[in-house]
Amino acid sequence: MKRKNNLIFGGWDVVDLASRFGTPLYVLSEDAIRDRCREVQSCFLKKYENTHAVYASKAFLTLAMCRILETEGIGLDVVSGGEIYTAAKAGFSMEKLIFHGNNKSPDELRLALEKGVGRIVVDSENEYDILEGIAEEVESEADILFRVAPGVDAHTHKYIATGHTASKFGMPVLGDGITRIVERAMTSRFLHLKGFHFHVGSQLKDNMSHLMAVNVLLDLISNVRDRSGFLTEELNVGGGFGVPELPGEDPVKLSDFIDPVMERIISGCEDRGLRIPQTIIEPGRWIVSEAGITLYSIGLLKEIPGVITYVSVDGGMTDNPRPALYGALYHGVVANRMDEKASMKVSVVGKCCESGDVLIRDLEIPSIKPGDILAVFNTGAYNFSMASNYNRNPRPGLILVSEGKADIIVERQTYEDLLRGETIPEHLK
Repeated sequence: MKRKNNLIFGGWDVVDLASRFGTPLYVLSEDAIRDRCREVQSCFLKKYENTHAVYASKAFLTLAMCRILETEGIGLDVVSGGEIYTAAKAGFSMEKLIFHGNNKSPDELRLALEKGVGRIVVDSENEYDILEGIAEEVESEADILFRVAPGVDAHTHKYIATGHTASKFGMPVLGDGITRIVERAMTSRFLHLKGFHFHVGSQLKDNMSHLMAVNVLLDLISNVRDRSGFLTEELNVGGGFGVPELPGEDPVKLSDFIDPVMERIISGCEDRGLRIPQTIIEPGRWIVSEAGITLYSIGLLKEIPGVITYVSVDGGMTDNPRPALYGALYHGVVANRMDEKASMKVSVVGKCCESGDVLIRDLEIPSIKPGDILAVFNTGAYNFSMASNYNRNPRPGLILVSEGKADIIVERQTYEDLLRGETIPEHLK
């Protein structure tokens, strides 16, 4: 949308937002988040019986995000003590949390037990031993799932593929290790096994790896039943549903993933004589990514004739490390020149002292000058949550916009914030 030649996002003129709150600036649309949550309700929770959805909070988590999710009837997938603590501080219902992670510390496990986290996903047999010992020590019980590496390949970057046999996450289905630990759990006084979890990868554009993983898990569930008598109550199929990265890409509809997965679960259970377990999904990026943009002020322009033209902005890999980490793609526009035709092709670079600090390559934009505002789309997921203070750059502020409201939900860091917690030892003074 355009107004006075400016980009409108979430009902707001983003140039006005940049002037009011400064740049770099994360902007999040509350309405867009709620729309996605309601699509989860209509396409999954209300369409299929015995289902549950939790938001993968690693994508983006603040106190305000917790409140939005709970009011929309969505639970939380957490992976650290910090995420548990954030949810608790926001007043989130702890029984709606699912706690993941391949190396949960004893203190994090104690915190989960103390807070009454709804499910703890056990990642290995070693972790099972530790958790059972802590539960016995504090005389607390917990419902658990076992995370399984189903041995399927996801069509995504190798750094965000998590379902293959060699993954650092979960227990491989090869051998009899899972059957053995299931039999142990069946006799535990403190840990109550509910079922299994898998996650095949992130930013997936098709459902083939999910469908293959469902087949593997249903075979596992059937074999475990036959060998040990364990009846699976829950099957968590993870998330990883992708989003468009560049203009012209088709949107990924949740139903395109969910319907075939549910059909496979229902028919597969019938074929194997299994009771259909409660099915759980964990969308994260899909809910929040397109709900966010980042605003930058354009700085210096550097043209190397016949080679490349660089446009520098006042942020970069400190507020969005994903292009440098694994080649993530982004698109942007000059927010105060929306009616002007593109006249140049540039690479948008950040201000960090790294040659790899490139946010967008080969972006077509109109003629610009320092002080213009660049809006980069699709930054709601894994930008704020991965931000750093590299080169001692303060982290941007974050505002939540809705009709008639633009609220600061995370304050912009100051230079003083960068020094918080630092001291000079006496012998250096």
